[in-house]
Amino acid sequence: MAKPTPLRLAKGPEGPIDGVSSAFADSVPDRLFLEYQALIKQAAGIHLHLGKKALLVGRLSARLRELGVADFAAYLDLVRRSADELTQMIDRICTNETRFFREPQQFEAIARTAIPAWRAATAARRPRVIRAWSAACSSGEEPFSIAMLLHAALPSSEGWRHEILATDLSTKILDRARAATWKMERAEDIPQDYLKAFMLRGEGPQAGKFRAGALLRDSIRFLPHNLLHAPPANGFDLIFCRNVLIYFDEPTKRGVVERLRSALAPGGWLLLGHAESLLGAIEGARSLGPNIYEFPGASSRAEGGIR
Repeated sequence: MAKPTPLRLAKGPEGPIDGVSSAFADSVPDRLFLEYQALIKQAAGIHLHLGKKALLVGRLSARLRELGVADFAAYLDLVRRSADELTQMIDRICTNETRFFREPQQFEAIARTAIPAWRAATAARRPRVIRAWSAACSSGEEPFSIAMLLHAALPSSEGWRHEILATDLSTKILDRARAATWKMERAEDIPQDYLKAFMLRGEGPQAGKFRAGALLRDSIRFLPHNLLHAPPANGFDLIFCRNVLIYFDEPTKRGVVERLRSALAPGGWLLLGHAESLLGAIEGARSLGPNIYEFPGASSRAEGGIR
């Protein structure tokens, strides 16, 4: 059997943590770092090479101080004994960077191509239900961008229903996403007509902030999910998994993509980040636009929706 072609990724961040001086690294010998590396890889699929030692230490130092733990060896023992603390550790090392309508060419492609196709398919008795999954949703800007686009183009007044699943490994960031409240400067990337139609301006104690309206909030379900595990649902018309694969090694990337592929409805789209490509790496992947892929012959069933 021929050796699989590696998943091609353009240059991008080498890991999920950054910005800490290497002077911190002295508190963790290589042997201990490799134990952390193995545990994080097993739990989250994230591969941290030795060059990230100082950054790992920088992210976790505050947690050790909070708990009064003496050193990193003792903290590792605690993490191994406590599933809750393992979750805390993963939360600390994950970077959550996002914004509304990030990579706008992809949203334009949905509006230009996918939405007219869905409308046309209703003539062939396609249900007026659109399912989308924002995998690694971070603080919520991505799933709420999806919700705005879908509600604007396919309104409920025409009988359309939107089921949007938003997941993330970090339970802490999911709480922020679920709150659906952001500082006003985050609104700069939202089109003005969408802001007026779907968002609420904060007043009093919430001045300087804005919140998603009930229509959007009711469309989105938030769940913790690890991309190393089976998808929480299937039959998705759109799956966004952007700027996540860059943190995995090649076998892990391939496994994640295959699981995402299995969750697509026939004709569904997988949308990746600008530094990620499947061409020549995953059999059957066909490019439809800027890091947008479909898999002709996908066998997912529409009835496996979000519950």
